[in-house]
Parts: sequence; structure tokens; C-alpha cells
Amino acid sequence: MAESLLMSVTRLSTFLGDRVLTAGSGFFYESKSRLYLVTSRHVFIDEAAQHRPDRVEFVVHTDATNLARWQSVSMPLYQGGRAAWRQAMDSGGEIDVAAIEVNRALLPADFHVRCFRPESLPADLDIAEVGTPLLLVGFPLGFYDTVHHLPVVRQAIVASSFGVRFQGQGYFLTDARMHRGASGAPVVLRRGEGKFPWALLGVHSSRLDMGNRDVMQDESLGLNCAWYSDVLKTLVP
Repeated sequence: MAESLLMSVTRLSTFLGDRVLTAGSGFFYESKSRLYLVTSRHVFIDEAAQHRPDRVEFVVHTDATNLARWQSVSMPLYQGGRAAWRQAMDSGGEIDVAAIEVNRALLPADFHVRCFRPESLPADLDIAEVGTPLLLVGFPLGFYDTVHHLPVVRQAIVASSFGVRFQGQGYFLTDARMHRGASGAPVVLRRGEGKFPWALLGVHSSRLDMGNRDVMQDESLGLNCAWYSDVLKTLVP
């Protein structure tokens, strides 16, 4: 079986009817025996871009030892005309994180995933500081191991004061080379040992750049927004 961290992340594909729209990244989160799929809100809906899918597909493995065996699962994003996912807001505005409960009846009986849980969330802000090494796990530009359907990992560091809401928003900055398709990737820190020794610090949302940057003279900043993971305490019962 692959490393536990890789088994906690899945590739998302959004659809409107039978038409494929976009791809993103997501991860599994379990609380009180209920299973959730977590990603960036803009994967499920992006009003500014007129992105309004009605269902999402994700992948689960069906064999603990043969990673080439997997199955795609389709799940509606609306029920009775209402969004099936949960999203949150705070005093700074909308938070680009969404969680949708996975109906286990949709899953194959022999599915194998690993899950983040409430105990994966940092208990205090001393867990990280500027320069702390992090990992971001996802599917940049839709790139992944297509045989075993596993994500790839990017190294990053904490690039702003951890625990301080950057620009008054509910995120901190990371310094990593990221691309489209990685939206919704978990931002993690290894702590201790064990079968799943990962602290979930945030959810990668997007690259951050300056609106007044001279694109002819100045390179992109190479910084990214990661929404603090404690938003899951609000999104997930």
C-alpha cells in the first residue's frame, strides 16, 4: 500500500451533465463516523467564472495491495435544488473551503482510503512558524500517476506569520511552486510517528500575485493562499 498521506487525497473532476468542466484536488475527512470530501469552494462553484457544475467525480482504491485497482465515484452537488456541500464565512468574508458528506452507499464495498480527523487539526498555533517545512499533496495541472491514481507532493514553507490572518483573511501564505488543479490540496506538517502522522494545517486555494505587477519585468511572487484548517470545525459537525 502507498504512503498513508497519498491515500488520503483524491483527484476531483466536475461535470455539468455529461460535460467535463474542471479538475481539482480534494481529501477525505472523517468525523463521528461520517465521511466528507474537502476541497476548495471554487471547485464546486465559481460565480465569477460562471463555473456551476452539478456533480463531482472522485477516485477511491479498491485493493489495499494492488494500487492499479480503483473506481471512480460520482456524487451530485445538489439535492432538491439546494447545494449539498457546506461552506463557511467569517468576519473577513467567504472562505474558499467546502466540505460535502460522502454517502457511503455510493462507495464500493472494498474501498481503501485514509482520512484526516479532528485530531489532525492543530491544537495550538505553536505547531508552525515562518520557515516551517510543509507538504502540499494534489494534482497540479491534472498530473498524477495514472496507473496507480496517486497524487504528487510539493515541498513548501510557511511564508507568513502562522496564526495571523493575512490581510485580515482566514488564510496564511505558503511558498511553493503550484499550478491549477491543485486547488483543494491539503497543506500538512509531519508530527511524530505512527500510521498517519500528519497535522492538517490548511487547504490550498490559489496562487497569490500582485495586481500591479509588471508582467514584462517582474516574475510572479510564487506565493499561495492556504486557508486555516480550523474552518473544518465549523463545516463538519
